[in-house]
Amino acid sequence: MKPRRRCWVATGGVNTHRGAIFGLGLLCAAAGARAQGLAAPATPLGAVVACRWKDDILAGPALLHSHGGAARRRYGAGGARLEAARGFPSLYEVGLPALREGALMAAGDAEAARVQACFALIAAVADTNLLHRGGLAGLRFAQRAARVFLEEGGVGRRDWRARALAVHRAFVARRLSPGGSADLLAMSLFVQACEAEG
Repeated sequence: MKPRRRCWVATGGVNTHRGAIFGLGLLCAAAGARAQGLAAPATPLGAVVACRWKDDILAGPALLHSHGGAARRRYGAGGARLEAARGFPSLYEVGLPALREGALMAAGDAEAARVQACFALIAAVADTNLLHRGGLAGLRFAQRAARVFLEEGGVGRRDWRARALAVHRAFVARRLSPGGSADLLAMSLFVQACEAEG
């Protein structure tokens, strides 16, 4: 069995982590370019991606049968390709600030910071995985649930774990998976580590 087919069978036909692989691959390439002196050391990795590869990202082949592609065509959402071509604005404007805010709110608790950032991304991003799973109603439900979690104190509340679990269960009951937001969280953590070193 071919490796691609084996992965498809192993995941039950789910394109697991495709957005994370795409985005993290570009950010790794940007880190390599920066390390080789092809970009100024202080240049944010997202800016390196946009400057060096924007045109190629936008002109690249479109996957006809991807869930993200279908959600983009049906709902006009930007998706992973547009996010990357723009230099990952959701990562820099939402993910990284929420990681910092969460760490302050929870006295440096890394898990809490990640949960805060995840909820902030869910609230802000037109997640194509949520659109694929639940349509506009599913996206709006998830964004509203995330906003309520944040507005009611986020990880700054003592009972944040129970509240986050309740949101998780509500998503599961509706078959909603904020995979695009989770991908952006992973990229935020990668960039946070890389840019803290630089």
